[in-house]
Amino acid sequence: MKTLESLSELPALVGQELAVSDWLTVTQEQVNLFAQATGDHQWIHVDVEKAKAGPFGAPIAHGFLTLSLIPRFFESSFEIRNSSMGVNYGLNKVRFTAPVPVGSRLRGRMKLLSCEPIDNDGMQMAWLVTVEREGSDKPACIAESLTRRYP
Repeated sequence: MKTLESLSELPALVGQELAVSDWLTVTQEQVNLFAQATGDHQWIHVDVEKAKAGPFGAPIAHGFLTLSLIPRFFESSFEIRNSSMGVNYGLNKVRFTAPVPVGSRLRGRMKLLSCEPIDNDGMQMAWLVTVEREGSDKPACIAESLTRRYP
């Protein structure tokens, strides 16, 4: 895990890949719970038997489920000790570049694109997050994630 002591260390790290998360396995239970939470019950996600005969050969995770794992990737790979809280501020760009079959293992690679001071002594950061699927030469998702951290 990458550890920084304070927000003041971030500006010097712009342009660098700062963290790579642990691998996380996507389960059918996660996919079903996500479908229940969002109302997206499309068969390619939740009907295991039909999905086996579908275009991906298995049920796949929702793209937005994959995207929603980004905070978990940060949590497992990156810490700023003298920071009391962080918030998601938004996204600039998101692309779902490959399917994520249930049972896949994913991890996130986080590259700091920019960093600027904001009110209340905070810092706003833009991150290039590449979600990799183990065994695939193509990422599952590429997103520019905006976060804010406060002391």
